[in-house]
Amino acid sequence: MKIAFIGAHGVGKTTLCFELAACLKRLDLSVDVVKEVARACPLPINRDTNVAAQSWILHTQVAREIELAARYEAIVCDRSVVDNYAYLVHAAGRRAELEPLLRHWMGTYTLLVKVPVIKPPSFDGTRDMSVDFQNAIDHTIDELLDAFGLARLSLGSRDRDGWIEAVLGRLGLPLHPPQLDLFNQAGRRRRAGR
Repeated sequence: MKIAFIGAHGVGKTTLCFELAACLKRLDLSVDVVKEVARACPLPINRDTNVAAQSWILHTQVAREIELAARYEAIVCDRSVVDNYAYLVHAAGRRAELEPLLRHWMGTYTLLVKVPVIKPPSFDGTRDMSVDFQNAIDHTIDELLDAFGLARLSLGSRDRDGWIEAVLGRLGLPLHPPQLDLFNQAGRRRRAGR
């Protein structure tokens, strides 16, 4: 199982990745998170990015996903190849030579979860602070999802507290470990004197 939270920078994907990973772990799945690779890129990123930098990010993302998918039942990705590609498209336009890889690789995700822009990006030492840039990337991601015909779960901008439940529901997974029901039933029987 491979779930990717996608969207522009500063929308809360990283937090959601770790929240979902914790839920999956409580469901007794072995799980790890593919952390955002752009932060490790040795080349310019954000508005200063170029084709070489985004190619490095794209291929590193694929390599990390391969590595973790071989070791865990579930991986949660902080981005997917399509939203990494959106930064390249924004900087240099679509690249015909990369799109066959993208189209193939997008088929490896169990679920894409689109996180909406609900606030401006906050400063973290790496993230670009431009609201216009954030919105442009968000728009480019939506265009690419539509161009590639990619299904996704689009989270609503109002119900942040219900986002993880929506993801678990789409995956057909319970909201809490089934073991809790057993413990709760046993506790109720003890309290009832049975």
